[in-house]
Amino acid sequence: MSTIDEPRQPGIYRGFLAARAGMPEWIPHLLVMVAGMVVALFAGLAVFRALRGLIVLLLISAFLATALEPAVNYLAKRGWRRGLATGAIFVLVLVAGSALVGLMVPLIIDQTLLLIERIPGYIDDLAVQAERIGIEFSSDRIAAGLTDFDNTLQDYAADLAGSAFGVGSRLIGTVFQGLTIALFTFYLVADAPRFRRVIMSTLSAERQREVLRVWEIAIEKTGGYFYSRALLAAFATLTAWVVFRLLDLPFALALALWLGVLSQFVPVFGTYIGGAIPVLIALLESPGVAVGVIIFVVVYQQIENYLLSPRITARTMALHPAVAFGSAIAGGTLMGVPGTLMALPVAATVQAFISTYLHRHEVVESTLTDEGADHEAGE
Repeated sequence: MSTIDEPRQPGIYRGFLAARAGMPEWIPHLLVMVAGMVVALFAGLAVFRALRGLIVLLLISAFLATALEPAVNYLAKRGWRRGLATGAIFVLVLVAGSALVGLMVPLIIDQTLLLIERIPGYIDDLAVQAERIGIEFSSDRIAAGLTDFDNTLQDYAADLAGSAFGVGSRLIGTVFQGLTIALFTFYLVADAPRFRRVIMSTLSAERQREVLRVWEIAIEKTGGYFYSRALLAAFATLTAWVVFRLLDLPFALALALWLGVLSQFVPVFGTYIGGAIPVLIALLESPGVAVGVIIFVVVYQQIENYLLSPRITARTMALHPAVAFGSAIAGGTLMGVPGTLMALPVAATVQAFISTYLHRHEVVESTLTDEGADHEAGE
C-alpha cells in the first residue's frame, strides 16, 4: 500500500523520474531550449507569411531608394535641401513614366483596331498562298472560327463587367501598393543620412566602417546600373526612332521608346521582347518593313554588346553573362518581376563586395587554366 509520503505514480511517470535521475542536468535545459527555438521558428514563419506583402514592398522601396540616392546626393552637394532634391527626382521619374504610358496606350489601341480591320484581308491572302502549295484552306471556316472567338471575347467582357467590384478592388489595391512604395522610398532617400546614423550608433567603430563600406558599394553599383541603363536606353530609343522613321513605321517614337526601355531594364530577354512588338506592327505594313526592323534590332544589339555597353558599364557593373542570367532567374523565382529587375544590381553589389574583401593569388601555369588554349582549340 502507498503512503502519503510515497504517492502511487503511474509506471511511465516512475520510469521518467528514474531516467531523469540518471541524466545530466543540462539535458532538460537543452530540451526546453530546443522546444523554445522550434516554437519561435514557427511563430516567425507565421509572422513572415502574414507580413510577406509588406516585406516585399519594403525591399522594393529600399532598392529604389538606393538607386535614386546618387542623384539626390548630387543635388544636395550643390546646395539643394535634401527633401526638395528628393521631390525633384521623384517628379522627374513620374513625368518620364507618365510619358511612356501616354505614348504606349494610344499605340496599343490603334494597332489593335487596325489588326482587327485587316484580319479578313490576311485570311484571304493566306488562303491564296495555301492553294499555291496544295494545302486545303477554307477562309469561310476561319471566318466562322473568328466569329466564335469574337463571341467568346464578348462573353468574357460581359463577365468582367459583371465583376467590376473585384476589378475595382484590385485596382485600388495596386494603387495603394504603389503609393506605399513611393512613400517609403521618399523617406528612405530624404532621411538617408539620419537613418544611417541611427543604425551606426548601435555598432562599434570598426564594424561601422565595414557596414558603411558595404552600403557605399550598394549605392554605387545600384545607382550606376540604373544611370548606365538609362543612358543606353536613351541612345537605343534615339537610334530606333531614326530607323523607324526612315522605314515609315507608324508610331515610330512610341515603338522606339518601348524597344529602348525594355532592352535595357529587362534582363536577358528584354531585347527580344522589346523588338517583337515593332516587328509585329511592321508586318501589318509590309514584310519588307518587318525584315528591316529585324535587321536593325540584330545589328544594333551587336553594336551595343561589343562597343557601347562595355564602355558605359565598365565602371558600374561588369557581370559575366552566365551570372547575369542566373541572377535574373533567381530573382524572378523569389519575387517575380520586381525580383528580376533587382537581380542584376544585387548580383553586382555582391560581386563587388566579394572582390573587395577576397584576397586573390597568382594562378599557376596549367593547360586547364590557359585561356589561349581554349581559343586555339576552337580554331
